[in-house]
Amino acid sequence: MNTNLNPNPLVRFLGKPQREFTKADLIRYIAENGIEMVNLRYPGADGRLKTLNFVINDEAYLESILTCGERVDGSSLFPYIEAGASDLYVVPRYRTAFLNPFSEIPAVDILCSYYTKEGTPLEMSPEYTLRKAREALREATGLDLDVMGELEFYVVAPEEELFQADDQRGYHESTPFNKGAEFRTMAMKYIAEAGGQIKYGHSEVGNFAKEGLNYEQNEIEFLPTDLESAADQLMVAKWIIRTLGYRYGVDVTFAPKITVGKAGSGLHVHTRLMKEGRSATVESDGSLSEHALKAIAGYLSLAPSLTAFGNTNPTSYFRLVPHQEAPTNICWGDRNRSVLVRVPLGWSAGANRMICDANPLERQADLDVSLKQTVEFRCPDGSADIYLLLAGLAVAARHGFEMENGVQYARDRYVGVNIFDEKHREVLERLSQLPASCEESAARLAEQRAVYEAHGVFSPRLIDGLIGKLASFADADLRRELGDDDAKIMELVRKYFYCG
Repeated sequence: MNTNLNPNPLVRFLGKPQREFTKADLIRYIAENGIEMVNLRYPGADGRLKTLNFVINDEAYLESILTCGERVDGSSLFPYIEAGASDLYVVPRYRTAFLNPFSEIPAVDILCSYYTKEGTPLEMSPEYTLRKAREALREATGLDLDVMGELEFYVVAPEEELFQADDQRGYHESTPFNKGAEFRTMAMKYIAEAGGQIKYGHSEVGNFAKEGLNYEQNEIEFLPTDLESAADQLMVAKWIIRTLGYRYGVDVTFAPKITVGKAGSGLHVHTRLMKEGRSATVESDGSLSEHALKAIAGYLSLAPSLTAFGNTNPTSYFRLVPHQEAPTNICWGDRNRSVLVRVPLGWSAGANRMICDANPLERQADLDVSLKQTVEFRCPDGSADIYLLLAGLAVAARHGFEMENGVQYARDRYVGVNIFDEKHREVLERLSQLPASCEESAARLAEQRAVYEAHGVFSPRLIDGLIGKLASFADADLRRELGDDDAKIMELVRKYFYCG
């Protein structure tokens, strides 16, 4: 493997991909590169990374950190763990190690998994739930699910008078009309150096000025990778973006809705089924395979309860409204941004001809474009618990294969028209709707919990905790109660500004 172009300093130094990192590799890198600290990081129930800092005293202590991890208080991290039996271990996963881009003291950061006093994985922990979901899908279908996320966020900075972009017209804008380009590209550099596999970054639709502040929406999209790596890189990316915002003196939010009448931020997730390194999502002619249709059936069938992992506070449901390029109806379609599950424009064999047309000196390439085709799940947002969301999607894909009529179920819910056009009212009326509140999401999870608990993937205690948390918002009538009261809506937005 040629690692010369890899942005991760550890990969270049060790000459191997991250997935092959060993404890000996990390000790050698630390010893030979003047690293003075190790930071262990792990997800809490609030969806944010937590941290333990270690100063390296000597090689024996470093060996101990990397071998044993450390104790933590689980009841302070997860509300559904009792204080009387809350001691947990956090144990590093070497493949996640990266050079901290912010620390003045040279430091290597490593993501961890949770273990109990018996030395077994914590059943209800987010990262272990995802691991179980991946294993159950593979056992049931022989397939793997690769995913990638589209991380949308707003950068909030003092308003500038020069080169103001038109309101809600920021899509793919360039400097000087896009003021946050330097921030976004620096974030991309740091994320890539930390192991994030980035596809691209750009400015998004949302931009506006309000009360002396400029709000600019951005997106960083990743490349498809295995479930666990995808979740890890999204977690690290959110930490990097926020920390960089603090360094730049600008505010950053992943909140699903930050003001009235403006574009909200989603966390769209693209998926593809894989079999031994090849796409099982499309046929040789580029059409969707029956495997893909079964997965889509699972996504649609469990969509009401998937919101419990992907839309986790009341403002999530202020984003999921008609005519905002956010889904409200449970259906799927091609290239249609109003549907819940979208099959984006793919590349056929003609893709290899386009490059020759654009570049007459080039010979036709022979690229396997089937790997580019994905199936996009569009309702999650930045409040999501990333590990549980991806675990839920893996469960849903497996469920689609277990449904007796999965392929027909998907075909019956295909929409090839604009469902909000008055002339297609009959199509809209036959579709089911997503939940309209956390309270309703909790009820749908209670109804469908058996599917998630099957194969031992989601712990019943975890499901109980999630249902209780969502139901406690008591927001079933919130949108009606707030109506068009901007002041009250903004008070709610501020409460959940730093969600996820």
